[in-house]
Amino acid sequence: MDLDDLDIFRSVVREGGVTRAAKRLHRVPSNVTTRIKQFEARLGVALFRREGRSLSLTEAGRTLLGHAETLLRMADLAEQELRSGVVRGVLRLGSLESAAGARLPPILSAFHAQFPDVTIELQTGTTRAMLRQLERFEIEAAFVSEPVDHASLSSVPAFDEELVLITGRNAPGIGDGSRRRTLVAFPHGCSYRQRLIEWLAEEGASYDRVLEMSSYHAIVACVAAGTGMAIVPAEVLDHAVLSTAVERHPLPPHLRRNRTRLVWSGEASAALSALMALLPDRAETGRAA
Repeated sequence: MDLDDLDIFRSVVREGGVTRAAKRLHRVPSNVTTRIKQFEARLGVALFRREGRSLSLTEAGRTLLGHAETLLRMADLAEQELRSGVVRGVLRLGSLESAAGARLPPILSAFHAQFPDVTIELQTGTTRAMLRQLERFEIEAAFVSEPVDHASLSSVPAFDEELVLITGRNAPGIGDGSRRRTLVAFPHGCSYRQRLIEWLAEEGASYDRVLEMSSYHAIVACVAAGTGMAIVPAEVLDHAVLSTAVERHPLPPHLRRNRTRLVWSGEASAALSALMALLPDRAETGRAA
């Protein structure tokens, strides 16, 4: 609904007639009468019962008045908050499991200390899943892994990760082409899983199955038990319970470093802009490639 129509309607009710409402609104009475008639025509109901020169609310008018008071009060509150510079509301974020577990806690803690009136709702998933949620407007922004091939999205760098290959103790080397392997990874859409598959192809190695897990703790535990191999961020591994029960192997330089970016669609909200200011890596900004 047009807030201007609601304001005119409410003014007629409060002032007890068109003439006094027009004076308060700095309009001519004929304009107020026309706007009310157009509003009624669009709604398909009569808002006022006309009895000579007096007006009284119909049942539909009484119902609308309650909604009008609420909507206009909310609009006034929104304007006051924007003018005051106070950041409020809900910030819905998506994130990679690795970022949520190792990188975001200090950032979100600092954000909460500075903006206690903002509620953050965080959910985790793969890069592909987060991008789908952005497209459906289920979240406002997401921490995802490069590459991000959505030209319509804006992005800023968030932080860099060092990736390592992990295997069980005394497991055969990656170059042993005679051995088939099990990969332990997140479901399809995980960029780290794709890096491991690409590296195996470069090395002429093969794998016979992928064991899909929903958390890094489960991935590390399976690798420690000798189930297979995986690629994980080094910082996540440092905090894992079974980090000393697996072997770390360096990745080639072109696969070792991975950048996490914060991506969003449209204009960033005040809360999202405030969060971006707290990110450790702001050396590069721009559109997602």
